[in-house]
Amino acid sequence: MNQFAERLAGEGLNLRRAKPEVLQVNVGKLCNLTCVHCHVNAGPKRKEIMTRGTIERIVYWLAKTQIPTADLTGGAPEMIPDFRFFIDEVKRLQPPRHIIDRCNLTILLEPGYEDLGEFLARNRVEIVASMPCYSAKNVNAQRGEGVFDESIAALQLLNSLGYGLDSELPLHLVHNPVGAFLPPSQGELEADYKRELKKHFGIVFNNLYALSNLPIGRFASYLRHSGKLEEYMQLLIHAFNSATVSGLMCRNTISVGWRGEVYDCDFNQQLGMQWSSNGGSKRLFLWDIDPDSLEGRDIMTGDHCFGCTAGAGSSCGGAISSVS
Repeated sequence: MNQFAERLAGEGLNLRRAKPEVLQVNVGKLCNLTCVHCHVNAGPKRKEIMTRGTIERIVYWLAKTQIPTADLTGGAPEMIPDFRFFIDEVKRLQPPRHIIDRCNLTILLEPGYEDLGEFLARNRVEIVASMPCYSAKNVNAQRGEGVFDESIAALQLLNSLGYGLDSELPLHLVHNPVGAFLPPSQGELEADYKRELKKHFGIVFNNLYALSNLPIGRFASYLRHSGKLEEYMQLLIHAFNSATVSGLMCRNTISVGWRGEVYDCDFNQQLGMQWSSNGGSKRLFLWDIDPDSLEGRDIMTGDHCFGCTAGAGSSCGGAISSVS
């Protein structure tokens, strides 16, 4: 039973796609970290990575559209062999496209990636960086011992390159709760982050995005192991906020998997909820779809969608509603 669809119907709401504005590409599950909250189950031993051929097909498709933003995520997207090729190819497109790199920060310090920050700055790539807390204890508990210090060093490096200071080099941080609860007020938390990071480390950044942890992937395993899965689901359901529905990222974002498959969002992607046609008999890839025919298409939902509509809501750009 899809309780989320039932809740929408009960509220007199529908969830359909609007004009696509973001092409979010998950280039694979390879990552140098194994974070507790990761819905992708990414890690150093994962083999799923996007090939150059798939990248070329995606860029060719994007070139024929007016979609203004390419949003690269993973895993650690920077670890696939053709990450820089992907950015170079997108930067060649006309009209120009904006590129976002969803970065875990620590990758910038790994051997072989020392000039990555300079590459991103040179190409004016926006960075959205994981930073679940300004406390070392909380960050290390969620992402691994020593990750906080490495993240601080990476943020200082990005600041030295102009990130967070130059208007053309935006730097945003992402907060995820370290347990089975919703994030606090995004505005208040952003003020705390800016105060503490500036005071103790001289770090500046633009915006903080507060995201809820969805009960899928590694976080679902953590909840199940600790006996909190049902409790967390009930928390999300009871915190449903109808004001968030119109701003959900699945309405204007096309999510693409490492093989080129198409989904409504990155969370649906991890659950295998791939688009299909012909009554579900044919699975769709990006090059199968016409971007001009997507408005009004129904969005595939499940109970995990309560995670994006709980409290102030949660999207790739943080809170959706001021109501929490």
